[in-house]
Amino acid sequence: MTAVRHGAQAPARWQLFACGFALLAMCMLAASAGASLPHLFPTTLTLDSDAKLPAPTRYTYRGIHTTLMQGVDAPLRVRLEATVPAGLSDVLAFYRTELRKLGWQEQHDGAVVNADHVRLAFVSPLGPAALKLARKDSGTSVHLVQKNADMATKANVLPEPGQAKLVFSNIGDKEAVLTINERTIPRPAGANAVALDLAPGEYSYRLAVPGQPATTNILTAAAGDTWELTVGRDGDAWPPLQLY
Repeated sequence: MTAVRHGAQAPARWQLFACGFALLAMCMLAASAGASLPHLFPTTLTLDSDAKLPAPTRYTYRGIHTTLMQGVDAPLRVRLEATVPAGLSDVLAFYRTELRKLGWQEQHDGAVVNADHVRLAFVSPLGPAALKLARKDSGTSVHLVQKNADMATKANVLPEPGQAKLVFSNIGDKEAVLTINERTIPRPAGANAVALDLAPGEYSYRLAVPGQPATTNILTAAAGDTWELTVGRDGDAWPPLQLY
C-alpha cells in the first residue's frame, strides 16, 4: 500500500554528524495496583518527592520514560505517564501548583482546558514542556513531558526554530535507503547518521534494505520535535522514536 503525505512540503537540509550515532532508549516503568474509586480518597494530592517528574503519591499506574544518547550525560527528553484516582480538576490544580514551584511558566497560546481534557504548554528551566490530562474511567490520565534544550544542542539534534528534525541511522550490515519528502537518501552500513530539517507536517516515508521487505509508514512531525528512524542490526526498520 502506498501512503500519501498530507502537509506542507519543505526543502530538505541535510547535516552529516561528525561522529557515529547511537541511541539508547531507556524506559523505566513502575506500576502499582490500587483502588480506582476517587471518592475513597481525600481530594488533596501530595507530591511524591522520589518521582523524576512531579507526580502525586497516589496512582494506579505510573511510568517514566527517558531518552538518552551516547556521549550525552543527561536525558534529552523525560516523559511521565500516570493514572491518578482523582478528578481532572484536582489533578490540574495539583500540577499547576507544583510546576509553578519548579519555575515552569505556563503558556496560554493554544491552551485547552475543559471538563474532559487539558492540554498546556510550559517553558521549564531545562526547555519546552507539555502537560496533557484526560478523564479515564473513574480517574485522570497524565502525560507530562520535559525536554532538555542544552542536551539536544550538545547531541546536535536540536531543531531550528519553527522546524522539526529527523535523524536517520543505519546500524545494520547492509546499505539502507530512506525515501521521504521527495528525497532518496542511501546510508551505507556503519555510516554516520544524518539529520534532516523538516517543516511541521505529516510525511510518508519508505525504508528499504536488500533482502528485507520495504517498510512504509507516516511520520507526523510537530515544530520543535526531533524524531529518529533507525535500521537495526538485522536490517529491520525500527518504529519512529521521538528523541526530543
